[in-house]
Amino acid sequence: MADLNPINWWRRFLALPNDNLTKTLGFAFLVAFTASIFVSVAAVTLKPLHLQNLERERQARMAAMVAALPGMADILAEAGTDGLEVRIVELASGTFARGIDAESFDQRAAALDPAQSTKIPGEADVAGLKQRANFAPVYILRRDGVPALVVLPVRGVGYQSMLYAYLALKADGNTVAGLTFYEHGETPGIGARIQDPDWQALWPGKELADDAGNILISVVRGKAVGPFEVDAISGATRTGSGVSNMLRFWLGEHGFGPFLKRLRAGEL
Repeated sequence: MADLNPINWWRRFLALPNDNLTKTLGFAFLVAFTASIFVSVAAVTLKPLHLQNLERERQARMAAMVAALPGMADILAEAGTDGLEVRIVELASGTFARGIDAESFDQRAAALDPAQSTKIPGEADVAGLKQRANFAPVYILRRDGVPALVVLPVRGVGYQSMLYAYLALKADGNTVAGLTFYEHGETPGIGARIQDPDWQALWPGKELADDAGNILISVVRGKAVGPFEVDAISGATRTGSGVSNMLRFWLGEHGFGPFLKRLRAGEL
C-alpha cells in the first residue's frame, strides 16, 4: 500500500543526494514559490502606501509650481494654506458638478468605468486615451472672489508611457502660467527631461489659442518662435509630440474646452 503521509515524503526527499536532479528542481520550485508569495503579499500590503506616496507627490509638485509663479506667493499668503479650491467639472458642459465629493473623486478609476466615462471618437483621440471620465477635478485660486489661476490635470501618451501633468492657466484662460509633470515612464536623460526645471520654465507666458479659438500651442523642433511654440527636448521628439497632443486634446471640446469657454466668459 502506498505511503500517503506527507511527512514521510518530505523525509525521503531530504534524504536524496544533493546532486539529485529531482531534489535540485524541487528546491528551486519551493524557493520560487515562497518568493512569489512574499512578493504578492508585499505588493498587496504596500499598495495603499504607494498610492498615498503618489498622491503626496502630485500635490507637492502642483503646490511647488503654483508657489513658484510670479505674484502667486502673495495671493497664496492672502488666501491661506487652503487657497486652492477643488471643484469637479462635468467636461461635456463645462459646468461645476453637484453631489460629487471632490476630495475622494478618482478620475483614473472613473475613466476605466463604462458607466462613468465616454469613448473618445478616433479622430479626436490625439492623446491616445481611448476614453475619458465624464468628470474631472479643477483647482482654482481666487483673489477677491475672482479666479486668478486655474490648474487642470492633463494626461496623454508619450513615447514610452502615459504622461501625467498639471497645466496652470492665468485668469484669461489662454495664457500658460506653468506646466509640471508628476508621473511618467519616459527614457531617463532624454524624454524624462520633461521634468527638468529649465524646460518647464519655457512654458509660462505661452498662449494656447489664437483669436479664432484655434489651439496652436505645441512643442516644436529646433528653436521656438512666437507665443504658441516651446523648444523641443533634444532627442525626445516623440515625447514632445506626446506633450503637444496631450494639450490639444485636453484644451479641446472633448476635454476642458467647454469649461475654459465659461472661464473666459467670466461665468466662474
